[in-house]
Amino acid sequence: MRLDPILSRAVRLLMRKKYGDVISILQPEVVRYHDSFNYYYILGSACLRAGDLGGAFTYFKRAREIKMLDPSVLLGMAVCYLHRGDTGKAVDLYLEVLDSESRNRIAKKALQVLRKNSGPEGIQNWIDSGKAPQLFPPAPKLPLTVERLFVPVVGVILFLALAGGILVKLGVIPLGKVVSSERGGLVGLALEREDRETPVQTGGTFRYILTRNQVLEIYEAARKLFIEYRDEAAKVSLNRLIESNASDPIKNKARLLISYMEVPGFDTLKDRFPYAEVNQDPLLYRDCYIIWRGMATNLNEAQDSTSFDFLVGYDTRSTLEGIVQVVFNFSVPVNPERPLEVLAKVIPVSSAAGEDGIRLEGIALHQAAFLGK
Repeated sequence: MRLDPILSRAVRLLMRKKYGDVISILQPEVVRYHDSFNYYYILGSACLRAGDLGGAFTYFKRAREIKMLDPSVLLGMAVCYLHRGDTGKAVDLYLEVLDSESRNRIAKKALQVLRKNSGPEGIQNWIDSGKAPQLFPPAPKLPLTVERLFVPVVGVILFLALAGGILVKLGVIPLGKVVSSERGGLVGLALEREDRETPVQTGGTFRYILTRNQVLEIYEAARKLFIEYRDEAAKVSLNRLIESNASDPIKNKARLLISYMEVPGFDTLKDRFPYAEVNQDPLLYRDCYIIWRGMATNLNEAQDSTSFDFLVGYDTRSTLEGIVQVVFNFSVPVNPERPLEVLAKVIPVSSAAGEDGIRLEGIALHQAAFLGK
């Protein structure tokens, strides 16, 4: 189970039986993890152990839509059916588990319990005795614990530090070059001699006119930002080159560099651009990710999409910076009465009058009572 920092933290809290904390952390992230099996299974497991059977069933059911035959999810749904007194559906799920895992201990035990405690009343008495957790699906676990990794990792670090120090002292590795970003290894993204000899083109119409030195400096600065994982800041510089009189080979490398960039989350976006700055020159911010706060209006909800007009800056209901259309290519719950925070990609558009504008391609949103306070 490969988990990002948020889900890893949730699993650690789950292992410490802090089920309420897990639910508080994960429930606001439902949009971000709308297609994550791990998210729904962790959240369903926390709800089940916290006694929220309705929430547990909802999240296990969504997890099953992503992985239809996962035994752990089937066990989670089955124990929810037992609490509802629907033993028939529970038996069907336990048999389905045994079809894929004939030695599944929990499914076998559940069928034994059902045989010994026949009828809804018998099962309810068994549940009231406090034995139901015996049939809970396995709690999610981290792939490797800190304790298991501590000794070997420390050993490796000490070895590398010692070896690196020796190699630096001997002059094999220049000082300052011992550690490098994995992105720095993308050699094909560096400018070659031919690129440096003819960095600009003559003739044609361009949005920005740059000198030879400016083209080279902007590209190298963007590449440095990329190596530092500051993708959005790098993207602005590269978009300037793409819209300029820079040579086609350099523009192609700029586009290639952008293709290596990652989609950020609310907690990983490093460089943030305000609405006024983006709206002033949308092409510079093409495909950049932003986080803005505001309110939703003219909400349009469909089965596989959601769109609305976003009143940027109006989360405090005192200042309206602008109105932008936001489109999510999946269904997302939105309450137009509450402030929200949107993570989205900037898409430049042109109006009928030829004026530049923007719309947003939604990635995730936060909507909570504290926003706008």
